[in-house]
Amino acid sequence: MSWSSARRVLCVRLDTVGDVLMTTPALRALKEGHPQRHLTLLTSSPGAVVGRLVPEVDDVWTYDAAWLKASPARRDASLDRAMIDRLRAGRFDAAVVFTVYSQNPLPAALLTYLADIPLRLAHSRENPYQLLTHWIPETEPERGVRHEVTRQLDLVAAVGLRPSHHRLSLRPCPEDHLVAEAELRRLRLGPRWLVVHPGATASSRRYPPAAFAVVARALVRDHGVGLVFTGAADEVSLVEQIRGAAGVPTHSLAGRLSLGALAAVIARAGLLISNNTGPAHVAAAMATPVVDLYALTNPQHTPWAVPARVLSHPVPCAPCYRSTCPEGHHLCLRGISPATVVTAALELLRPDAREAPTAAPLSMS
Repeated sequence: MSWSSARRVLCVRLDTVGDVLMTTPALRALKEGHPQRHLTLLTSSPGAVVGRLVPEVDDVWTYDAAWLKASPARRDASLDRAMIDRLRAGRFDAAVVFTVYSQNPLPAALLTYLADIPLRLAHSRENPYQLLTHWIPETEPERGVRHEVTRQLDLVAAVGLRPSHHRLSLRPCPEDHLVAEAELRRLRLGPRWLVVHPGATASSRRYPPAAFAVVARALVRDHGVGLVFTGAADEVSLVEQIRGAAGVPTHSLAGRLSLGALAAVIARAGLLISNNTGPAHVAAAMATPVVDLYALTNPQHTPWAVPARVLSHPVPCAPCYRSTCPEGHHLCLRGISPATVVTAALELLRPDAREAPTAAPLSMS
């Protein structure tokens, strides 16, 4: 068995929305490597939601691995044994384990080894011996940090696989577009509007609500820009807090959209203002410019191949890799002035903003 002849390929990415999206160029490389190749994505429950919207993926299996922080606690290993049996029954020819450099790939590698998958590829810091047939030694962060997209492209390139292009891949279904059109028609927006997504799962990645309110007030009152707030169902109160503090007319679709419908809304917007969270990568996939309020928790997840302003405030504790601010001051975000956010938004709302689809460097305010 060789990588060029492998037809059934398992792609392990046990992370969330943004991580799966940043893996899609590498998934494209795998898919295009054989005309009859079938890709199965093994991912977390949140990752499965976006995986079903990736056209290169033929099947999505959900697995909340015991070695990941966000997975629910369980009393025994029955789910893991069942997954090994399912993988073995899937008769895969090859498996690729995609990880960020701070993750240990060996538990997933062991899973694929126990399932008797002949070809097994991953980055690994320590020698995996027989767990991997193709071991790519880990070099990050000691020798520099690559963008997450580049990291995964380099992994599959090590076995001779390269995609036809490097853009992120996300395709909302027709029903998603119908929902987006109906919701936006109901809001009666003008020609110049943008989406604001103020939430994030990790508290260390959230720009202060009061600062979001100042940004919203300035964009609406001083520049005539329409604002549509989005968020998950548990972020509705956050959105309403910001809208109330802004004191200007805005709109909210928080709690009303599936991920596919959110992508369809963002695709129609002139811009997304967001924390460094999943919707920033959704916008990149939909070719919508992004103002990314980028907490300095890690350096490799900036918007990919889209006009962007990546805003942060320099702090000596970066990168911290933490879900909660270890210093308690959140200065890498609190130090970004609302005026800086407004200026960046207005720059990207210009008519020519979409003509330069390049990844933006980190910009310090």
